[in-house]
Amino acid sequence: MQGRVPGCRDLAASGYRDDSAVTLSHDKYAPFIQDQRRLEKSMHSLAVSSLAFAVIFAGTLAGLAIRRVAPDDHFETEAKDTVRLAIGLIVTMTGLVLGMLVSSAKTFYDSEKNQVAEMASQVILLNDLLTAYGPETRQTRIEARQFVEDDIDRIWPKKKSQLFQLRPTNYGERVFDELQQLVPKNDAQASVKTQIMSSLLSLKKTYWLMYLQSEQNSMPILLMAVVTSWLVLIFISFGIFAPRNWTVIITLIVCALATSAAILIIVSMYSPFSGILKISPVAVRDAVSQMAKGQ
Repeated sequence: MQGRVPGCRDLAASGYRDDSAVTLSHDKYAPFIQDQRRLEKSMHSLAVSSLAFAVIFAGTLAGLAIRRVAPDDHFETEAKDTVRLAIGLIVTMTGLVLGMLVSSAKTFYDSEKNQVAEMASQVILLNDLLTAYGPETRQTRIEARQFVEDDIDRIWPKKKSQLFQLRPTNYGERVFDELQQLVPKNDAQASVKTQIMSSLLSLKKTYWLMYLQSEQNSMPILLMAVVTSWLVLIFISFGIFAPRNWTVIITLIVCALATSAAILIIVSMYSPFSGILKISPVAVRDAVSQMAKGQ
């Protein structure tokens, strides 16, 4: 009996699944998806804060409208006291949650900033170790500087029209392979080589950690929506009980701007590589300049 090559139906019946097609499809669209995410991160901070201002101040206008149509007996002393107590509770909760959001965003922002500073120090250390090894690593130093400089230009593009790309690449694998092929001539070079490999791995680890933290720590949209709804309720109460004159209206506009500015700061700190609070690349670029000396 002759053997038969299994066809597509046989493979499907046996439960075979071609994961390579799924992987290729994901790899095909991954750059597009990442570009979309970067564009959203770079643009949505001002959009979110502007929307928050519009919604919050709309609460004031709604309060003024309610005051006009509501019967006068709804604004007696007991009713006013009850509403003020309820709004006081909401004000307290809003302050607590806003403080928590600012603290969480600041923690994430400082963590990313510290990762950038650590990466700069690791670049300088790597360059010093390559120099200490000897002239055999001259070409490797040039290639290491090149791949570090390319990664910096991807994270902090020189052209404003370009989007930042935080995901690490495999450009450094060639440098890693060249370092592995080095044959130390003495114990001193062997020790320096070990430190070089450790420093390069630490640099790679820091880069990946910075990227993964940026991907996993996203702005808590639900909490922001809840806080914004509480702020709307507060400003509705302002519109109901505040006298109708331009001094009060301007004061409420300033208050709405202040609250939307707090939201802008929170959203911007969750986008540390774009927007108004973008982390400065000066430390890392100084490290690259240090690598260029003596080459």
